[in-house]
Amino acid sequence: MSDRKHVKLFIQCIVDTLFPEVAHAMVRVLDRLGFDITCPTDQTCCGQPAFNAGYRGEARGAARRFIEIFESAETIVCPSGSCVSMVRHHYPELFKNDPVWRKRAEALAARTYEFSEFLVDVQGITDTGSGFRGNVTYHDSCHLLRSLGIREQPRRLIRAVAGAQLTEMKASDRCCGFGGSFAVKYPAISTAMVDEKVDHILETGAEAVVGCDMGCLMNIKGRLSRRNAGVKVMHIAELLAGE
Repeated sequence: MSDRKHVKLFIQCIVDTLFPEVAHAMVRVLDRLGFDITCPTDQTCCGQPAFNAGYRGEARGAARRFIEIFESAETIVCPSGSCVSMVRHHYPELFKNDPVWRKRAEALAARTYEFSEFLVDVQGITDTGSGFRGNVTYHDSCHLLRSLGIREQPRRLIRAVAGAQLTEMKASDRCCGFGGSFAVKYPAISTAMVDEKVDHILETGAEAVVGCDMGCLMNIKGRLSRRNAGVKVMHIAELLAGE
């Protein structure tokens, strides 16, 4: 549709390498809604893992490449709150002593949105024409909620899905224990945290747990599988792509 924005897709590493079906689902939703979509094939990591580990120089190099690839975009949409948080909040920080690159980083950050945020806050869309038969619960991922302030947007989208019933879990905003390398460095603590999360999911009786970040959902899915729980794990794009 001519009155809809052109969007460029920022597909973060974990979706690109492990869960490409999430990117495909996001494309189906945006295409259904009439957006003109492109996805730069030369995009690479935004630099968040290096930044979190304290390697600011390496993160700055990844950020420069990202800016060069995406700065011509009218709007950038990503299925990950943590990666959007990196671009929006930490790119300007990385270039705080470089006025030219900081200006470029700030301009890019202002046009970069998480998927549910883009639909609800930017486009005013909650009904995506999707359907799902059953009870779902929602997990608030840490960066999405605490860094970007996104809480109600995914819930509004879920409530508009035909046939879906949203049942809130206890402590939905409590960390699932993934935290990137945290789960590797502190496996016992991570397991205890995700076990608590799985307990709360199961208490709802939901057929599916939905979230907006595949890092969290991968961790939750793994623990559900090990506990032989038959709960489906879905990125919100996958839920919204259903009919």
